[in-house]
Amino acid sequence: MKMVTGYAGWQEDELRREQARLQAEYEAYRSLNLKLDMSRGKPCPEQLQLSNEMLDILPSGEELRAENGTDCRNYGGLDGLPEAKRFFAEMLGVQSSEVIVQGNSSLNLMYDALARAMLFGVLGSEQPWSRLPSVKFLCPSPGYDRHFAICEQLNIEMITVDMTPEGPDMDAVERLVAEDDSIKGIWCVPKYSNPGGITYSDATVERLARMKTRAGDFRIFWDDAYTVHHLTSRHDELKNMLEACSNAGHPDRVFIFASTSKVTFPGSGVAALAASRDNLSHLKKQLSVQTIGPDKVNQLRHIRFLKDMEHLGRHMEKHAAIIKPKFDLVLSKLESGPGSKDIASWSKPSGGYFISLDTIDGCAREVVQRAAEAGVTLTPAGATYPYGRDPRDRNIRIAPTYPSLEELAQAIDILCVCVQLVSIDRILADQ
Repeated sequence: MKMVTGYAGWQEDELRREQARLQAEYEAYRSLNLKLDMSRGKPCPEQLQLSNEMLDILPSGEELRAENGTDCRNYGGLDGLPEAKRFFAEMLGVQSSEVIVQGNSSLNLMYDALARAMLFGVLGSEQPWSRLPSVKFLCPSPGYDRHFAICEQLNIEMITVDMTPEGPDMDAVERLVAEDDSIKGIWCVPKYSNPGGITYSDATVERLARMKTRAGDFRIFWDDAYTVHHLTSRHDELKNMLEACSNAGHPDRVFIFASTSKVTFPGSGVAALAASRDNLSHLKKQLSVQTIGPDKVNQLRHIRFLKDMEHLGRHMEKHAAIIKPKFDLVLSKLESGPGSKDIASWSKPSGGYFISLDTIDGCAREVVQRAAEAGVTLTPAGATYPYGRDPRDRNIRIAPTYPSLEELAQAIDILCVCVQLVSIDRILADQ
C-alpha cells in the first residue's frame, strides 16, 4: 500500500476553495446521468471472446469420449474426467488422485463443502457442526463478501482477522484457534487476494499448516481463485498448502478450490476441489448421493481448448493484455487525484481482479453513496468485512475489469472527486 501527503497541511480557506471547485466538478458529472457499474469483478466482453473457439471444439458427429473411454454424454464419472483431474492437478501443484472435478462454480463447491460440514461434519468430526452450541470461522479482512455471505446464511459466527502484507495476522489466528474449539475454519484467498491483491508469504502458509488448533476437525478453506490470473510477466509464487499441511502432520486440514470461471466463461466454467485422498474419499461418499456425475461434456470441451499449462499460460497472457491497461489507468488516476492529498492509500496488485482503496477513517460509505448519486455503482462499502461492517469505514473495492477504458476513466474520475470531497468534509469537521 502506498500512502501520500497533502490536505492535512492546508488552511481552512484553501480547503473551502478546493471544496467549491470539486463540488462544481461533481455536479457536472451528476448532470450527465451516467450509469457505470463497477460493483463486481467480471470479465469484459473482449475477455469472453478469447474463449469462443471452445464452443465449436467438439465436432457434432463425434462420440464424445474421454481418454479412458468414458462416454461424456452419459451418467457417471463422479470425480471428473482423468484429463480434467490431471489438468487441475498441474495447475494447483498436487496429484491427480488429490483432485475431484465438478460443475461450473468453485463458489458452489465451497458452499456445498461447508453445508455438508454443518449437516454431517468433516472427516474426523465427532458430530455434525450444526449440533454444536456454536460454530465460528475466521475471516481475514478485507476479504471476499461471498465467503462471508455463506457463513451468514448457515448461521456460522464470523470473527474478523486483520490482513497484513503477508496474509492474515497469524499471531491473532494462532491465538484464536488454540483457545476456542468452536472455531472450525478459516477463509483464505491466498494468491492475489480479493480485494487487496496480497499473496500469502511462505511463512504464513507454514504457520497455517502447523498451528495447533483446539478443534480437531479444523479446516482451511483455500480459495485459490486467482492462481493463474497474473497481470505481469513476473508471477507471485505461492507455497503449496496441501504439501505444507501434510509435512506438518495435518494432511486433512485444507480444502483447495479453483475454477476456470474467469479463464473461459464465468457461467460455464469448470471447478475443482483438491484435498488429501482421505478427505476426498469421505467427500465422494456424500457426493454419490448428491449427484450421479458432473457435466463431463463441458470438462472435455475445456481440456481440449486449454490443453495444458503451456497453452493455459498463453491464454492468460491474452487476458492480461486486455485488463492490465485498466489497472494501470486506475492507479494513475488515483495517483493524480487523491494521490497528493494524504487522504487515501491503495494496493498495487500484480494479479487478480481488484484494487483495494482505503480512505480516511469514516469516509467509505459516504464516498460510495456520492459516487452512486453521480452514476457510478461500486461494491457496497463494508462488503469486504463480515456482516458488511467495516470497523473503520474506510475500505472500497475497485473492480476495473468489466468497463471499457473510456467508461472506466470516467468512473474513476468521479470516484476520485468523491474521495476528495468527503475527505475535505471530514477534515473541516475535525478542525
